[in-house]
Amino acid sequence: MALLDVSELDAGYGDLQILEGVDLTVDDGEYVTIVGPNGAGKSTVMKSIFGLTNYMGGSIVFDGNEIHGYRPEDIIQTGVGYVPQNDNVFPSLSVMENLEMGAYILDEVPESRLEAVFDRFPILDERREQKAGTMSGGQQQMLAMGRALMLEPKLLMLDEPSAGLAPDLVDDMFDRIDEINDDGTAVLLVEQNAKEALRRCDRGYVLVQGQNRYEDDGDALLGDEQVRQDFLGG
Repeated sequence: MALLDVSELDAGYGDLQILEGVDLTVDDGEYVTIVGPNGAGKSTVMKSIFGLTNYMGGSIVFDGNEIHGYRPEDIIQTGVGYVPQNDNVFPSLSVMENLEMGAYILDEVPESRLEAVFDRFPILDERREQKAGTMSGGQQQMLAMGRALMLEPKLLMLDEPSAGLAPDLVDDMFDRIDEINDDGTAVLLVEQNAKEALRRCDRGYVLVQGQNRYEDDGDALLGDEQVRQDFLGG
């Protein structure tokens, strides 16, 4: 049974339907990427899984439980971590305070979890007391990922983590995601850098106008002439 099983999902904002019959699965420990043109509904898929859209039909099953209708704070407790593209840190809080917010549902923040995040992102350890809003874009992205990892999620959803990063930082960001996945955390990634995302993932989905268009192994999608011409710039 898949860790995440999205079936025939219809969702949107208010009365505006964005997703129509979307199917998607992520197995335990798998790395799955969603790519497609702007406005395809990629981010809406993640927001729908996390309870942030108007659900219109279908099912969202995570770890054996139907979670549509759950509040985001309840979805977090099932084992889903989510890093949105924008506004993903608390700028007026310190690095340490941001990380502690990631574990707010716990009575006490285990030191082992903080140390695990600092081991993965040493720059956060060096800047524990720095206000998040004064950090670079890449450092803020690391902080957002670190905060999401504080509850040791079974699935980490990342929405455009390379957006706005300097080119020399993009490969490093992808390497960090690889490491998180290699340690056993399933990853669902929405990414503008489609070629790199597909090169690194296990499987990929191509979404167009809120509907599934293609689904295959990442390498197979990269090698598909039609996919390359239509979505990867040839």
